[in-house]
Amino acid sequence: MKVPRGKLPLSVIAVLISGFALAGLIFTEDLRALTGTSILKLKACCKQDEIVHSSNVTKEEREKSVLGDDIIDEDKISFHPGECNAMNGKWVFNRDKDLLYTEQSCPYLDKQVACMRNGRPDGDYLYWEWQLDDCILPRFNPRIVLEKLRGKRLMFVGDSLQREQWQSFVCMVESILPHEGKSMNRSRSLSVFTAKEYNATIEFYWAPFLIQSNSDAHLITNTSQRILHVDSITKHAQHWIGVDILIFDTYVWWMSGQKIKSVWGSFANGDEGFEELDFVVAYRIGLKTWANWIDSTIDPNSTRVFFTTMSPTHMRSKDWHNEKGIRCYNETRPVMERGYWGSGSDRRIMGVVTSVIGRMKVPVTFLNITQLTEYRIDGHVSVHTESKGKILSDEKKGNPRVYADCIHWCLPGVPDTWNQLLYAYL
Repeated sequence: MKVPRGKLPLSVIAVLISGFALAGLIFTEDLRALTGTSILKLKACCKQDEIVHSSNVTKEEREKSVLGDDIIDEDKISFHPGECNAMNGKWVFNRDKDLLYTEQSCPYLDKQVACMRNGRPDGDYLYWEWQLDDCILPRFNPRIVLEKLRGKRLMFVGDSLQREQWQSFVCMVESILPHEGKSMNRSRSLSVFTAKEYNATIEFYWAPFLIQSNSDAHLITNTSQRILHVDSITKHAQHWIGVDILIFDTYVWWMSGQKIKSVWGSFANGDEGFEELDFVVAYRIGLKTWANWIDSTIDPNSTRVFFTTMSPTHMRSKDWHNEKGIRCYNETRPVMERGYWGSGSDRRIMGVVTSVIGRMKVPVTFLNITQLTEYRIDGHVSVHTESKGKILSDEKKGNPRVYADCIHWCLPGVPDTWNQLLYAYL
């Protein structure tokens, strides 16, 4: 059969197209190999639903979320600690997000953090999800968590922010247990939630500096009167022995803006022989004391150790370009500026943590919550909290410059994402 000049038979065209496609695949695979990711190894996962219907969510975010429902994201892999960076991501609004608990369903929440019960009028802060750039962060599964904890002790150690993470974790698992299958025993220093069927405990130990201080047992609100024993930790650490999973944090109590009164050694004059140290210097000494105890006492074959990085404060609205704002008061959506870092997170402290832990013999896993939490100016309790056991009066709520708490977080809320990250590591 004679072929018209300038045209090729269909069979030849098909062969050429197949050849080009194969070459393209090989070329793409070569590029992936250079970046350490193979399209032949990736798992296809649907993006999480991001359908939104809120006055605080932009039209662009709505359009993106609707388009996202039908997209198969082949560039994201299942979470793996060695390959996924928890800092790289964005907050995505998802009105259809399933909450694992509410203020009404979980009986273990402190009044201080129950924002809706304390009069917070908006609820959008509940429906933001942290979405990693290159990985799928698994959803928290309480049944899997309890199975992993069967016959084990998990303990959070630190300050009131660590106590919030503990309360969040307890609330995320307790709903699947029958009433008779769980118990709670709370005290000033040690609180223990027990899942009886699993012979598992989820505990919190109060040690805001990790090391010992004169403000551990009885709170000293005047920070200038606090004295830290920067080389003493045994009084606290005796309660950490035998725990299977330890999660530590210490940050905000060091940030008084004053020099830290510090003592070391044992002398007859006790706390009178203190030395005033710059807080970064005192923090380094204190953290080294903790690290030395971990290295000399903990068996990494029987105990896993985590360290939660600093939880940001949001005291200066100018940080996120809200010139007329008052701290975090009335903020209803996260900062969307990529890589935002405000004045409430001290990079020097982050450097100390990285340096000290980097030289430890016992492996310590970072729960790096700082960057993802930086964005969440909307998640604090603000004026929807309590003081001395009483919900703030309307008069105090009307004075956010004095009473807005931009340190602690509403629950449910941001600490749930910290625990989602912890779950991914577990």
